[in-house]
Amino acid sequence: MGLYEKYVLPKVVHYACTRKPNMKQREKVVPLAEGRVLEIGIGSGINLPFYDASKVSHIWGLDPSEEMWSIAKKKSALQGVELEYIKAGAEDIPLDSQSVDTVLITYTLCTIQDVLISLSEMRRVLKNNGKLVFCEHGMAPDRGVRRWQNVMNPVWKQFSGGCNLNRLIPDLIKEGGFQIKKMETMYIPGLKPLSFNYWGVAIRG
Repeated sequence: MGLYEKYVLPKVVHYACTRKPNMKQREKVVPLAEGRVLEIGIGSGINLPFYDASKVSHIWGLDPSEEMWSIAKKKSALQGVELEYIKAGAEDIPLDSQSVDTVLITYTLCTIQDVLISLSEMRRVLKNNGKLVFCEHGMAPDRGVRRWQNVMNPVWKQFSGGCNLNRLIPDLIKEGGFQIKKMETMYIPGLKPLSFNYWGVAIRG
């Protein structure tokens, strides 16, 4: 890991993900989490203030970056909720099958290298009656914006920790073995190539 990835990138990612429009999106979806929750890519703990502690009993925060987790630990103020860090990637989740009530992913699928393998792992650990709560940015519906996403993506990935601008989030979720029960989409404020959002709830397919 280089100096940029170790010391600069975590702060850049934290700043980018805490923009007001992104925080409003988190405020919509995070309270939907219930029971024993696995948050994929907990990062610096941006979602922690939005959990409904009356509905959540345990949170596993999965992330490969200890640098990001060191920021998250300082933020946790969830009374009565166990918070446990798992240093791992989503491609191989070290939890038992059907042990999780809610899998939460927010602005994370864009950076995961093996998306379908990771979604398969999320499906494996999710209970039969569990749910996948998601909020992601991805491929825009407008041709002109999509063209810019495709042009920008190779360079963008190099400086954003592998973030992809042009992933078709609903298609990936379905290919990963889930059935989308509810989904909304919109451009949130910001540069359009970075700002088309998908959010909702899916179940095991």
